[in-house]
Amino acid sequence: MAEVLGAIAPMFPAEASPNLMVGLSVSDDAAVYKVNDDVAVIQTLDFFTPVVDDPYDFGAIAAANALSDVYAMGGRATLAMNIFCVPQDLPQEAVGQILKGGAEKVREAGAVLVGGHTVEDSEPKFGLSVMGMTHPEKVLTKADVKIGDMLILTKPLGTGFVTHAHKKGHASQEALAAATHSMKKLNKAAAEILARHPIKACTDVTGYSLLGHAHEMAEKSQVALRLHSAQLPLLPEVQAYFDQGVIPCAARRNQQAYQAQLHLDGQSAENALLYFGPETSGGLLFSVAQEHLAAVLADFDAQQEPYWIIGCAEQGNGTILD
Repeated sequence: MAEVLGAIAPMFPAEASPNLMVGLSVSDDAAVYKVNDDVAVIQTLDFFTPVVDDPYDFGAIAAANALSDVYAMGGRATLAMNIFCVPQDLPQEAVGQILKGGAEKVREAGAVLVGGHTVEDSEPKFGLSVMGMTHPEKVLTKADVKIGDMLILTKPLGTGFVTHAHKKGHASQEALAAATHSMKKLNKAAAEILARHPIKACTDVTGYSLLGHAHEMAEKSQVALRLHSAQLPLLPEVQAYFDQGVIPCAARRNQQAYQAQLHLDGQSAENALLYFGPETSGGLLFSVAQEHLAAVLADFDAQQEPYWIIGCAEQGNGTILD
């Protein structure tokens, strides 16, 4: 997809749209357009096939995942539209529950659902097109990590491992419930905390894995990101699935795509595979200068929002796993 977009991007040069802050030429989590000195609009779209069996939970997870890109860019969600691919034989009750799950998550985000589009397809797919807003000076991107910054993650890892294990009949109900809860959780509260502090660099951890998205931040910021494996949080049972060889195919695809930019410091390539797992509606990954770290973490504690300090930025390039 990056190659395809790379061929299209020259059709829309940045100089032709001076108010476009983030677009095709800058691969990020969403597009950003500056309306005036006080308002920037954020636009994103995301949808996918079911990752859980329950229709309501699927709708809620897909909506939370789509909304997350707005939060990763430093915005608040304002408007949303459904994108729904519906098989002819999908029961109407399931259709209604998917839509309800998505709608309730949009409402929880403080946004308004204003319509959507439905097409017939061989398998269900659901998601949202979301518009958000922020101040132009509060836009977050992947490109502003500074040497010495600390790296913070706001959700545990492993949703891709749990959903894959569930399909294979290995996941317990407790593990599936924990993963579902994590995927349904909005990144709204974490984003609101970031907006109160001098944070500049952020992304959300989704299909390309923690290591994949960390590489994107490192590359765009022209720094090296060092991640401490001992400090990386995992959902229940994920380590056990990995040890048993219950590994989603996307993890190996991510490893193949990003392993050339990964430097292993006391870790094996096989162990690194655990952190190449795809995430659905994952947490925010952001950097914070050390002089602001205490205030940011105190804010997270005050709001009872989880976080993990997982590494730091240093001179160099790529991602380092120790």
